[in-house]
Amino acid sequence: MSAVASPGRPGSFRQAAAILAKDLRIEVRGRHAAGTLLPFAATLLIAFGFAFGPGREVLERTAPGLLWMAVLFSAVMASRRAYQTETEDGALEGLLLAPIDKAAVFLGKAAAVTVELLALVVAVLVMVVALFDLSIGSPLPLVAAFALGVVGLAAVGSLFGVVAESARTREAVFPMLVLPLVTPVLIAGVRATDLAAAGRTSEAAQWLGLLLAFDVVFLSIGVLVFGYLMED
Repeated sequence: MSAVASPGRPGSFRQAAAILAKDLRIEVRGRHAAGTLLPFAATLLIAFGFAFGPGREVLERTAPGLLWMAVLFSAVMASRRAYQTETEDGALEGLLLAPIDKAAVFLGKAAAVTVELLALVVAVLVMVVALFDLSIGSPLPLVAAFALGVVGLAAVGSLFGVVAESARTREAVFPMLVLPLVTPVLIAGVRATDLAAAGRTSEAAQWLGLLLAFDVVFLSIGVLVFGYLMED
């Protein structure tokens, strides 16, 4: 079987949907996001909120950055968890040996992490609005920024999560691989969020374009090389 997948086949999308459903069932049963990611994000926001003090102007300026930092570190944790569960019970080897397109595994994992992070974003955004009184001038660009940014974070995390699981120093390797690569997502996401909150939709569009290009590039790379990474 070729390591390069054929994601265009209908069967590949069904396999990806099966991986997505399996990971979400594991998440619902284990409540990892609710029990780990959400408290982590809330603690980060509250800690920085107290550090910057009660000044409304300072909190409004820093709120988009704090929000994206919470999402970024939550994405790292969620991506690691997506492969830890497979490694703990030996299921990762089963996925490697199974007669399925390896790109379907990548797309299913990325989709599951995306769904988890989008749910987290909704909860964190509510907290940011409540804690920092962040105004939302243009909701549509704001939604687009988080949707595109989360897809990019999930794509990178799902691509390199399997590499980290095969490495001896997996805890150190994964952040070193992921964090430098997602810097464009962090920068573009913060700028798009800031501009959308200020109602400057036309200026936010160029940053949304950057997020979209990032998503296309890393989803394409993942589809093409994930099989090889999984075998290695």
